[in-house]
Amino acid sequence: MFSPRILIVEDQEFQREYLKNIFLSLGLDLSHVSSAENGEDAIKIIEESNFDLVISDLMMPDLDGVQLIQRLALLEQPPILAIISSASRQIISGASMVARAHGLIVLENISKPARVASICKLLENLKKTLDSNVKKCHSGLFLAEKPAIEEIINGLGNNEFCAWFQPKTSLIDGCIYAAEALVRWNHPTKGILRPIMFMDKIIEAGLEEKLLWLILENSINIQRVWKKQGFKIKVAINLPTNLLDSDNFPDRVYDFVINQGGSPSDIVLELLESTRAEAITRYYAGTCRLRMRGFGLAQDDFGQGYSSMHNLVSTPFTELKIDRSLVHGCFNDKGLAAALTSIIKLGRKLGLEIVAEGVEHPDEIALLKSLNCDYVQGYLISEPVPHDVFFRLLQDGSFLSRS
Repeated sequence: MFSPRILIVEDQEFQREYLKNIFLSLGLDLSHVSSAENGEDAIKIIEESNFDLVISDLMMPDLDGVQLIQRLALLEQPPILAIISSASRQIISGASMVARAHGLIVLENISKPARVASICKLLENLKKTLDSNVKKCHSGLFLAEKPAIEEIINGLGNNEFCAWFQPKTSLIDGCIYAAEALVRWNHPTKGILRPIMFMDKIIEAGLEEKLLWLILENSINIQRVWKKQGFKIKVAINLPTNLLDSDNFPDRVYDFVINQGGSPSDIVLELLESTRAEAITRYYAGTCRLRMRGFGLAQDDFGQGYSSMHNLVSTPFTELKIDRSLVHGCFNDKGLAAALTSIIKLGRKLGLEIVAEGVEHPDEIALLKSLNCDYVQGYLISEPVPHDVFFRLLQDGSFLSRS
């Protein structure tokens, strides 16, 4: 029986008891449900016991819900979070953004009074998330200690790093039309490691370009295999924007792709919003020359952090990727829906292909389809997978990309 450990953080006793009664009606064991009257009490309780889920109000005395989120982010293993509040949707969404920016998992944003259906959905998502985390632990994706830089350098030299692929799927017919290549480290003793375990050290050591060549080579080789099987699939690869500080970078990446037997028209370079070229003149020169060389260009993570509208309209992009922070929960958030409507309309006027990232719920797909978004990408469709598993996904349907 599913018996998660839950902490309710709520300053009103009536609301605490109301949630407990809903849990009881859904068959939950209340011996696993605790409560706190404010954020300070919650932190003390969490320090003494582990919880799977913290359900928190926002408007509380002493330590409010946003401050609690900031404190939770300091924990070594923070619990999953759900926000239930009578505050405006904008405030709830803002608090959720704070949590996600700190790396916390936010399952749901719920307006008071919470409905039984909303709590039922929350528990369903909690079970899925906990089950997923258990699988990741068993597969070695969660590790307490990150590998040393010497291990990373050896791994790069031994071709232990490779590309896994996540589908980009058409909202017109549900077919896979492209993929994003995401780096994984096939560690000889620790299993498959994700970027969170090594990317910060790669950046610190200035190894981003070396990693780029590896992922490009891997992707081009896999594209060749797919093409022999009848599938011509574009692959998007993350490009640290600071690499454009090198004047000859467009020439070097073009030559590399050609020498590997690839085609620039089959590669989309996703410019990471988290990085910046030091000289804006080199940024614009580099993006123009990449397009002139035939590469596709995508504005990645649009809507995250400090996205520049001017940058979007002044850079020769071919694709706009809407960040997951604007997609998650958009079907019941008027603010997010309005933002998506505006961004998609702008993207269409600019002649860009529009991809929504982080899709995790069927209602998100329904809304995005109604707004005329072109493509979606996210765990609802598929997580990143090895190339052979991706090929099986291609075989599951009739695709526009079939040669």
